[in-house]
Amino acid sequence: MNRFANSAEAPDFDASQILRRTRRRRTIGVAAVATALIAAGGGTALATSVAGSSNSAPAATSTATSSDATTLLYLFPNGQSIPIDFAGWRLDEATTYMQKTQTKLGTVTKKTVKGCKPGSVLGVSPHAPKTVKKGDTVDFTVCAG
Repeated sequence: MNRFANSAEAPDFDASQILRRTRRRRTIGVAAVATALIAAGGGTALATSVAGSSNSAPAATSTATSSDATTLLYLFPNGQSIPIDFAGWRLDEATTYMQKTQTKLGTVTKKTVKGCKPGSVLGVSPHAPKTVKKGDTVDFTVCAG
């Protein structure tokens, strides 16, 4: 038994190389996940980056004007703003989301519009390009049916 004790070589571990390889794999994994998220939500990432810049002006088209009636422009304390489009949301979904942004529900006005789902959001006030911050009150116009 003693003659086999020293015959096998002990494995050589290079701890620094293992650590570098682990960090490299982790970095590549995080980069791959971030790339996939950006590719999947590219419109949101683009809207956030465009809304955060101060020198960009929205295009003046009829479709942009009609969607602005349901778009809330939320202003973060750091100065960055993000558009939240409530078009087609139910009122209970919108109020739940408002709790996350810590804004208050104002008056709810029901409006009869042909072809809309009852209880869905038709408009918000104040809407874009005016900004809303934490603690502000937001009024909603919903479909009466």
